Amino acid sequence: MRRVVVTGMGMLSPFGRGVDYNWENIVAGKSGIRRIDEELELYDVPVKIAGRVPMGKEPHQFDPDTVMPPKEQRRVDKFILFGMAAGIDAMEDSGWKAENEEEQFRAGVMMGSGIGGLQTIYENSVIITENKSTHKVSPFFIPSCLINMISGNLSIRFGLKGPNHACVTACSTGTHAIGDAAAMIARGDADLMLAGGAESAVNILGLAGFARMKAVTSDFNDCPEKASRPWDKARSGFVMGEGAGALVLE
Repeated sequence: MRRVVVTGMGMLSPFGRGVDYNWENIVAGKSGIRRIDEELELYDVPVKIAGRVPMGKEPHQFDPDTVMPPKEQRRVDKFILFGMAAGIDAMEDSGWKAENEEEQFRAGVMMGSGIGGLQTIYENSVIITENKSTHKVSPFFIPSCLINMISGNLSIRFGLKGPNHACVTACSTGTHAIGDAAAMIARGDADLMLAGGAESAVNILGLAGFARMKAVTSDFNDCPEKASRPWDKARSGFVMGEGAGALVLE
């Protein structure tokens, strides 16, 4: 079995974009959890907090225009844009560029998501219900929410013509994607793999579903920074979040 090393990293979180920037906030003990009920209509969902990626053009905010032209953005769910951002940053961090087609066929992608384009699924369902018709459903609806479209878009962008997969194992998706990609390299199926995961399910449907399961905490709406407390005796559930992470493995 061959050794596998990490040569590039990319990260997008409720703190913002950039591995170093995120690490600074993590070691400083900061929290990216905040109230979201003023920006999302949550109706009677008891959970009012989550970790959301800061959008904008300020440093470390996520600007979708940096990963995809505006016209194409309308054809994909936000989780794909998140995955693209982390994947692009990881590839740039690695400095890898294929020198010939053989190297392209030895490089692949394994980017996953636990639930995929939940917001897009929700919006198109509402369109059908409100219009009593399917004529206003986007022709890009299906490809915009498929989980393997992160891997597909990244493979096109960087010419990665080797193994192209998408892992889906709920909360462990990113970890499994990295492990599976490393195994491919170890056994000789590829020389380079871009691997990780992305999620963007902080919406009324996602929060309502987890709240009905009593899986998310609703005890810390007034102090969001204290809500995520695994292994603590006051823990009453997890906190939903969004973002993406990617590694280049060689």
